[in-house]
Amino acid sequence: MFNTPLGVRVRVFVTGGTGTLGKPTVRALVAAGHEVRAVARSDGSAVALRALGATPALVEDFFDKGEMERAVEGCDAIAHLASRVPPLRHMRKRASWRDNDRLRSQGASILVNAALASGIRIYVQPSVTFVYQDLGDTALYESAPVDAPWPLSSARDAEREASRITARGGEGVVLRCASFYGAAAASTHEMIRLARWRLLPLVGTGEQYVSSIHVDDAATAVVAALSVRAGIYNVSDDESLPARVHLQAFTEAFGFKPPRRVSLRTARLLLGPAAEILGRSQRVANTMFRSASGWAPRYASVREGWPAVAAMLR
Repeated sequence: MFNTPLGVRVRVFVTGGTGTLGKPTVRALVAAGHEVRAVARSDGSAVALRALGATPALVEDFFDKGEMERAVEGCDAIAHLASRVPPLRHMRKRASWRDNDRLRSQGASILVNAALASGIRIYVQPSVTFVYQDLGDTALYESAPVDAPWPLSSARDAEREASRITARGGEGVVLRCASFYGAAAASTHEMIRLARWRLLPLVGTGEQYVSSIHVDDAATAVVAALSVRAGIYNVSDDESLPARVHLQAFTEAFGFKPPRRVSLRTARLLLGPAAEILGRSQRVANTMFRSASGWAPRYASVREGWPAVAAMLR
């Protein structure tokens, strides 16, 4: 197996470089001394990437095999960060997930093929901790059982694609990330909008665990992933909280009234199958990645994270 020692300059090809995870990751990669080439689909995104310190790679068709092989040529690593998760109000519609599913499955397949054709040995693929089965208050390590029905099936597709790099002697690294939050995260702004009108619900008893990760901490995890061995790693903050405590930390940080409680049945009507996923208990443990990489989150939990986000947005 091969991996990159800490402190070595790496040429990293990034997809989704202007997105929720991509933007702070590009910034963190550049700050760590790496050379970043990132997909640009428009002149506007090219300008934004240059401002972050990256070199834009103008790509007309992300799903064109030959074009992507040319785009990654000369790089040492690929970080496939592109995603298109729909907002809460559209999660019940299968059509709303189509672009995200295609990026995770077909997009990952094309990138892995391009990596293999170009001799690129490091491939980093973010996934989600929601693939784990609901085990209540049991800690979820990487060996925990997985259950990935739609809309999680494409996340597992992307994980399997990363394993093809490992099978060929490279480092296929999967980062199963907890729920993102942060001042620049679209999901955070949607939470704020709903909470302002007391439309952000507490589903069920509120005792199910929620695991989170600030997007800036997830970004530094991607950087750290360049130096670890192939495998699947959990990326979360240090303290999972019951949903009622998590939402309390959020509402108190922003000065909102406490959320109203709704039943899981009502949540299913609003969100469809996604309600089952979002309602899973997620007591995720990050100890394996911390040990392998030396990475640690800046925000140990949302108890510290939400007040910091609220202060930044003010």
